[in-house]
Amino acid sequence: MNRLWAPWRMKYIKETIDKRNNSCFLCEAYKNRDQSESLVVASFNHTFVVLNKFPYNNGHLMIVPIMHTGAIGNLDKETKLELMNVIELSTNVLREKMNAEGFNIGINLGRIAGAGVPEHLHIHVVPRWNGDTNYMPVISDTKVISQGLQEAYEIIKEGFEEVKGGV
Repeated sequence: MNRLWAPWRMKYIKETIDKRNNSCFLCEAYKNRDQSESLVVASFNHTFVVLNKFPYNNGHLMIVPIMHTGAIGNLDKETKLELMNVIELSTNVLREKMNAEGFNIGINLGRIAGAGVPEHLHIHVVPRWNGDTNYMPVISDTKVISQGLQEAYEIIKEGFEEVKGGV
């Protein structure tokens, strides 16, 4: 059995649990989407795209319905369709702007399934490159992220602005 070993994510899990206060960081990001600190790179009619603050890889995006819900069944058909269209758009932007060669795309439904924010559904889009794994996570519990969040934000936001009409 293979395992995805990501001990650097524990900081994210602890922050998410410690900062609950009935506040959702995804809803807050959307409210502040015009500020670069929000890390929101694009917004649409029913969804938005935000960089993951604690990424598995450079350019790790989350596609989020604006509606605060943890259940797919609570979303209307337009939102579900837009989620799929924004996944396609996101992979195109990451291919074009970051030369991504592949993607891991997934949803964690419920805390037991690994959702850090089970009450607000979101889809992870993690870009991948040939040879992007190395020995650092195994030897020293360290994940090498070779690009800063602000640099990735600028590049990816520019990519979405170039293709914005595509959803």
